[in-house]
Amino acid sequence: MSQSLKTEDFRFDGTRTFHHKKTATKIEDLYDDKADYAAQLADFRTTIDELQSLMYAHNRYGLLVIFQAMDAAGKDSTIKHVLSGVNPVGVKIQSFKRPSDNELDHDFLWRHLLSLPERGNITIFNRSHYEEVLVVKVHPEILTKSQRLPKELTKDLDKVWKQRYQDIANFEKYLYHNGIRVIKFFLNISQQEQGKQLIERIEDPTKNWKFEEDDIKERAYWKDYMNAYEEAINATATEKAPWYVVPADDKKNMRLIVGKILIEELKNMNMSFPESTPERHAALQKLIETIHEQDASGE
Repeated sequence: MSQSLKTEDFRFDGTRTFHHKKTATKIEDLYDDKADYAAQLADFRTTIDELQSLMYAHNRYGLLVIFQAMDAAGKDSTIKHVLSGVNPVGVKIQSFKRPSDNELDHDFLWRHLLSLPERGNITIFNRSHYEEVLVVKVHPEILTKSQRLPKELTKDLDKVWKQRYQDIANFEKYLYHNGIRVIKFFLNISQQEQGKQLIERIEDPTKNWKFEEDDIKERAYWKDYMNAYEEAINATATEKAPWYVVPADDKKNMRLIVGKILIEELKNMNMSFPESTPERHAALQKLIETIHEQDASGE
């Protein structure tokens, strides 16, 4: 590894302020070459799988992992590469797109509540309830025209955002109180690198399916989005539900950082395999003979 990986460098838990302009989108490589990167990532996958198995056996905690980023920052590929080795029984990935009519008839957290992790499981939110203070804040007409709120509640938009920050923070505190840990990632890509990624999607026919014309329209609001991310992160970063702002210009570095953070957060949970009592162990030992008898009778 070219340099040591200190995850606290990327952590925001309310003890310091996140300033987007002062936060790096690229760092020195955390790997020596492609082989070293692949080896590190493979080790991380194995460890995450082992810790998730422990979580499943312990059956007290759930883990909600949130990924937020601008388009082309690498959310999908990071989820795929970091978690591909984890038993699929213990991991669920939920992508949130534009709300349906049915979802708009409910409160803004409703559809997210339906997808929370069960105890013993990891759930990944690819985009999340934070869209309500990101894209909706950048395009407030979504709130005033599409979300069907009473008009008296949308007269003061600054008040709306503050209320939503508080609602989200309270929601995540509630999850913590119920054994659901929350980790939030902002994959911090530069505008220049995003432009390169979008051009690649245009030039490579096999990647055209990833490209949406609206991505270009949204780039015109880059500064608005960065301000929205900055305000949302600072308003909702807590010790119990921290944000990790991960440099995203180099996807390999990004995946290694995400993997290391997941491992550390999982290790911080007070988990153990259920212990067997001497009485139960003795009772189970007696069943070995029964198994042998069953095998013999089946021959």
